Amino acid sequence: MTDLAAGLVGTRGLRSAEELAALKEVLTRIKLEGLETLRLCFVDQHGVLRGKTLVASAVESAFRDGMAMTSTLLLKDTSHKTVFAVWGDGPKLGGGMLDGAGDILIIPDPATFQIAPGSPHCGWMLCDLAYKDGSVLPFDPRGLLRRAEACLADADMSMLAGLEVEFTLFQQGNPPVPADAGYQYLTDVRYTGLEPVLDQIRRAAQSMGLPIRSVEIEMGPGQVELTFAPMSPLAAADALTLFRSVASDIARQNGLVASFMCRPKAPRAVPSGLHMHQSLQHTNGRNLFRSADGSLTADASGWIAGLLGAAIEGCLLSTPTVNGYKRFQPGMLAPDRVQWGRDNKGAMVRALIGADDPASRIENRVAESMANPYLFLAGQIHAGLDGIARGAVAPAPETRPYLSDASALPRSLGEAVTAFDASNLYRSTLGDQVVDWLVTLKRAEWDRYLAEISDWEQNEYFALF
Repeated sequence: MTDLAAGLVGTRGLRSAEELAALKEVLTRIKLEGLETLRLCFVDQHGVLRGKTLVASAVESAFRDGMAMTSTLLLKDTSHKTVFAVWGDGPKLGGGMLDGAGDILIIPDPATFQIAPGSPHCGWMLCDLAYKDGSVLPFDPRGLLRRAEACLADADMSMLAGLEVEFTLFQQGNPPVPADAGYQYLTDVRYTGLEPVLDQIRRAAQSMGLPIRSVEIEMGPGQVELTFAPMSPLAAADALTLFRSVASDIARQNGLVASFMCRPKAPRAVPSGLHMHQSLQHTNGRNLFRSADGSLTADASGWIAGLLGAAIEGCLLSTPTVNGYKRFQPGMLAPDRVQWGRDNKGAMVRALIGADDPASRIENRVAESMANPYLFLAGQIHAGLDGIARGAVAPAPETRPYLSDASALPRSLGEAVTAFDASNLYRSTLGDQVVDWLVTLKRAEWDRYLAEISDWEQNEYFALF
C-alpha cells in the first residue's frame, strides 16, 4: 500500500490526517471482504447522484489523487443537456477552469463508505469535488453546505435537521398507476398492502446507517412518508440523497416506480413535500430555541424572521422545479404564503416550541421532495443566521394561513429565478459565481418549459377557434 499522504489529496489538504487514515482502513476492508468494485458518486446541482464504478485494484489511486470526472456534469440542466457554452469563449465559471469540457476531481469521503444494498460484492462512497489542481471548486453542493455549517460554528452554534420526505409509489406502466388507492391517511390496512416493498426500502436504508424513525401512509394514492431522526445538516443531506437512490432501486426491483416528483400527473395525486425540522444548539449543547414558558427566544425569533425574509428569494433552493410550484395552493397541505404559525400545518414555518420542551424546534414546510438537500439546507442556515445577526424579530404568528394578507410565495419557477438572481443575501453568502451558475441552469429549464405545448393548451384552444 502506497503512502496516501504523498498524493494530491494529502499534499493539497483535501483530506485530514484522520481522514487519510480512515481511507487506509477502507482499503483494508475492501480486501478483507473481497469486494470487487467500488461506486464513487458525487451530488450534482440537482441533487442527482453521478459517478463511476472502479474495480478494486484501481481504488487506491483514486484515494491518493482523486478521480477525474467530466466537468460538464456540473453544467447540465434537468434534461441532461449542457446549457453553458463550453467551447470557444467558454462559460467563464471558476476563472475559466471549466472551459473546454475538461476534467474536475472527485475526492472520496471515507465517512460515507458503505456496502451497496443488494450488491455484497460492491462498495459505495460519496465524494467531494475539487478542481484538477486540488483547489476549491465552489460549485460543489456538499462543499457549499460544509461552508454554511462553518458559518454556524463561527457563531458558536450548530444545527440539528430532522427530515420528513414524501414520495409516491407507482406500478410500472404507461401511464404509471399509483400502487395504492389513497385518501385513507394513516389507515393501517393500507400500510399492510404496501408493507412488503416498504419493508425492503426501510431495511436497505437502515443497512446503510440511515436513522429511519417512521414509515407512514400519506394522503394521496400511493403516497408514503418516511421520517428521520435529527442529524447534522450534512448528515441529513447525505441521508436524503442515499435514501432517494435506495428507494428508487428497491421499487424498481419490485416492479414499481418510486417518484419524488412533487405533483405527478395522476388522478387525485397529492403533492409531495420535504419538511425540514430545525433547531439550534450552542456549543455547550443548550437548545437555543428552548424557553421556560414556550415563548420565542431571541434566537428562535431571529431565525424564523430570517427564514421568512429570505423565503421568496430562496425558493429556487427549496422548490427548484417547474412542477414544484403547482404545490403552492390552499388545500394541498402545503404553504402558499410567507408566514409562520404555532403548530399550524398550513403555515410555511411551523413552530413546535412548548414550555421548557427540550425538543423545541421549527419546521419549514416550503420545500418539495425533489429539492437538492445540500443547497436547501445551506440556504436555510444562511437565512436563519442573517435574521439572528440583524436582530430581526418574527412577526405575529398566523392562525388563518390561507386567508392572511402575507406575501405570496412565487407562482412559478420563472418568478423564483428572478428573485434568486436579485438576492443580496445569497450573493453575499453563496457567492456571485454560484448564484449565476444556478440562475443559468434554472433559467434554461424554465425557457424549455415555456417553449413546450402543454395538454392544457391543446385541450383549451384546438377545437375552440
